Amino acid sequence: MLFIAEAGMNHNGNFAVAYELIRQAKEVGADIVKFQLGWRWGPGEINQITPEIITELKRWADFIEIDLMFSVIVPEAFTMLQPFDLPRYKVASRTVIDYPDLVRQILATGKETFVSLGFWNQEGLPFPPTHNLHYLWCVSKYPTAPWDVKGMPKDFTTSPFIGYSDHTLGIECPLLAISRGARVIEKHFTLDKSDTHIRDHALSATPEEFARMVTLGRGIARYLGVGA
Repeated sequence: MLFIAEAGMNHNGNFAVAYELIRQAKEVGADIVKFQLGWRWGPGEINQITPEIITELKRWADFIEIDLMFSVIVPEAFTMLQPFDLPRYKVASRTVIDYPDLVRQILATGKETFVSLGFWNQEGLPFPPTHNLHYLWCVSKYPTAPWDVKGMPKDFTTSPFIGYSDHTLGIECPLLAISRGARVIEKHFTLDKSDTHIRDHALSATPEEFARMVTLGRGIARYLGVGA
């Protein structure tokens, strides 16, 4: 099982909070902590991330011993990230639609790449299989209501999806996905669900919730591994 703590923009533009999100993600059992690059990142905006900030985020992640990942939203974000030689990339649902050539460029690096398909509504898949491409099932609604996840694969192991990127309230839906064979879970992560700076806080897991999800999720996966 691989658990991704999606810190996203839940730092609210305060990067001391971002460092605490990294620390807490490690504490609760996440394998990867993820931020977004290329969305609301102009001067003075909430997610104005510069190369200097990426350097500090990576320094903290290395110190805490957790992998750092970014969602690459626009081509300029990919250009900014390349010198840091991170081991993997995430492609957001909107980027699949808006910048398909960027996705191909990312995949061409050969690095592990997770691609969410929350906005994909065409037949088939947007990119042909490669060794480093991993699709995540996703519904791009914030929050995602229970009746919006009816299309979740009944069995991830026979689907094109390795895992699930979650926008629901609570942790039940990620656990449902794990019980159906999902091997990767991405869940938004916050220090305070009542924070109103951005909508993502409400649909995020607190450290306590995320830790419970990891413990239960790994347990479910173990039972599936022995044929339960």
